[in-house]
Amino acid sequence: MVRARLEGPMRVPRRLPLLMLLLSWLALPGLAAPSRAQTAGGGGSPPVPVTTEPVRVGPLPVEVLANGVVASESVVAVRPRVDGQIEQVHVVEGQTVRRGQPLFTLDTRLTRAVLAQQEATLARDRAQAARAQSDAQRYQSLRGESFASQQRFEQAQADALASAATVRATEAQIAQTRLNLEFATITAEIDGRLGALPIRVGNVVRAGESTSLATVTQVDPVLVQFAVPERWLGEVKAAMAEGAPTVRARPDQPNARAAEGELVFVDSSVDTNTGTILLKARFPNPDLRLWPGQYVQVTLVTRQEEVTSVSASAVQTGQQGRFVFVLAPDGTVRRRAVELARTVGDRAVVRGQLAEGEKAVVDGAQRVTDGSRAVERAAQPPAGAPAQRVSTVNQ
Repeated sequence: MVRARLEGPMRVPRRLPLLMLLLSWLALPGLAAPSRAQTAGGGGSPPVPVTTEPVRVGPLPVEVLANGVVASESVVAVRPRVDGQIEQVHVVEGQTVRRGQPLFTLDTRLTRAVLAQQEATLARDRAQAARAQSDAQRYQSLRGESFASQQRFEQAQADALASAATVRATEAQIAQTRLNLEFATITAEIDGRLGALPIRVGNVVRAGESTSLATVTQVDPVLVQFAVPERWLGEVKAAMAEGAPTVRARPDQPNARAAEGELVFVDSSVDTNTGTILLKARFPNPDLRLWPGQYVQVTLVTRQEEVTSVSASAVQTGQQGRFVFVLAPDGTVRRRAVELARTVGDRAVVRGQLAEGEKAVVDGAQRVTDGSRAVERAAQPPAGAPAQRVSTVNQ
């Protein structure tokens, strides 16, 4: 009897578990009907937060960029002008020296002995010259009284003149010896910085040797040599006619500050091999920011030009060329095609349908399209305030 009940018409249908599972899934919250946020927003995405900067119309400099090399205006090789043994070295390698500052001193004992001998000879020559002059005067008076012949008088005059010439010759030798004594103290001929000193105390140097005792390099001011394409020649000549154009040089080093100088030289011809023209600029260098032989990035400012500019990060590149996204007053983003003329620092000079004061998108342009909605990010917190973290995923 038990088996008859289980196999009778009270058996459960096979599709009943599937029906109960479907009813349970529809009863879950949030799946049976759309959310309140979706019905209220009509299904649209929220505005994209962006950062903008206004379009500017005003003067910006016309800059010519080039690579240059720092060069010294004057490099002096120190060589001896007299023979002698180095007795003392007054400087060290790499020292900054002034013009006239002693560098080396040579042994002068022999030169001083020669000078003493010449001074004694001069005293003798002067005594002889004085006696010859007296004889000439005496014979002149005797000739007037007919006690001396004309020949003897002329001989006395010749002896007096010869003695005077001997005195002058001895004086010239003494002047030369004293000059050699001065040359024994070797001094700096210019203000500058010393290089290596290959000669030490005790070495014997000679005036005819080609080896230099030291090298003094002028480091303030310095020159920067650079070349620009010949198409800029007209621009450079026009700038030179108005005055010395401003030139900035920045060493190729992290956080290096640019030095400012002025253009002082334009070469007389264009290099036909490279199609460039050589220029030189002079820079004050009291802090030794520029070093001779150093490579620098050169910026030549020729004139000011009235242009339309945006932040360089606002210019985007697409398949149809460059463009700028502009945030309209109604909160929509509009795409404006532009032509990039040049860049000046962090500003891009552009040509296109941009008006002064329009808000160009500089941050967030990758997440917007033409016609999409955007909103400006909140202003940066004041200095000292804790920074607010913004998740780029939620944006």
